Amino acid sequence: MNRYQSTKRVAILGVVFNLFLLIIKLIVGFISHSQSMIADAANSASDIFASFMTMIGNKLASVPRDDDHNFGHGKAEYIFSFLISLSMIALSLKLFFDSFFAILNHKVLIYSSTLVFVCIITIITKLGLYLYTKKAYQKHESLLIYSSMKDHRNDCVITCCTLFSIIMSNFNVFFLDGIVGIGISIWIFYTGVKIFIESYHILMDASLKPEVTEEIAYMIKNDIKVEEIKDMYSISTGYKYILYLTVCVDGNMSTFESHEIANRWEKLLPQEFEQVDQVIIHIEPIKVEVVQGEQIRRKKHGK
Repeated sequence: MNRYQSTKRVAILGVVFNLFLLIIKLIVGFISHSQSMIADAANSASDIFASFMTMIGNKLASVPRDDDHNFGHGKAEYIFSFLISLSMIALSLKLFFDSFFAILNHKVLIYSSTLVFVCIITIITKLGLYLYTKKAYQKHESLLIYSSMKDHRNDCVITCCTLFSIIMSNFNVFFLDGIVGIGISIWIFYTGVKIFIESYHILMDASLKPEVTEEIAYMIKNDIKVEEIKDMYSISTGYKYILYLTVCVDGNMSTFESHEIANRWEKLLPQEFEQVDQVIIHIEPIKVEVVQGEQIRRKKHGK
C-alpha cells in the first residue's frame, strides 16, 4: 500500500469511528451533564473535521506535477495540516472557557455506569486507531498521518482522565469534572500548536535534516572523481525535497566525463534517500596541482 492509499485509509477510519464516538458521547454527556464528556465529544467532532481535512489534503498532495505546478502538489499536505492545527487551537479555547465557567457555576455531574462504559469503549477504539496509524506513519512519515496518530494517542489519555473524573463523582467529588475539561482543552491546544509549528516549518521551505545532508555529502566526497562539494541546498516540495549541489571536479576532465558524474549522482541519491525527490548538480572545474606528492585544490579563478 502506497503513501496515498495509507493516508486515505487512516482518514476514512478516523471519520467512521469518531462519528460513532461523537454520537454516543453527546447523548450520554448531555443526559448526565458531564462537562468532561461533552468536552470529549467536542474533541471527537474536531477529530472528524481533521479526518476530512486529511482526506482532502491527501488527495491534493497526490496530484502529480503539471505545467502550473512544476514541483507537484506535495505542500497541500502541510497546508491542510496547518488548517487542522488552527481548528484544534480554536476548539481548545472554547472548551477551556466552557469548563472554567462550569466550575464557577457549580454544575453537578450525574454519575452513571453508562458514562464509564462509553469511556472504556472510547479508550479501546482510540488505542486500536493509534496502533494502526503509528504503523502507517513509521512506513510513510506523513504529517497528516502523524497528526492523526498523535490525536488518537492524546484521546486515549484524555478519556482516561475523563473516566477518572466520572468515577470520583460517585464519591461526590464534582469539581474534578470541570478540571478535567480544562485539562483536555490544554492538551488539545498543545497538540494544535505543535502541528502548527511543524506545518509552518515545511511551508517556509525548511531544509533537509542535517544528518541526511551530512550522509549525502559523505557519500559524494568518497567518489574518487569528486574533488569537493562547494554548495548544498535543499527546497521542500512537500514531504520530499529538491537538492541543489555544486560539485567540483578536476578541470582537466572532459565535459562528457564530468557530466556523467553529475548524471550518476542525480539518479542514485533519490534511490538511496526517500526524502529526496530530485537532484540538480552543477559541475565546477577547478585546478588540481600535485606538490611533493600531495594533491592541492585551487579554485578555477583562485591563486
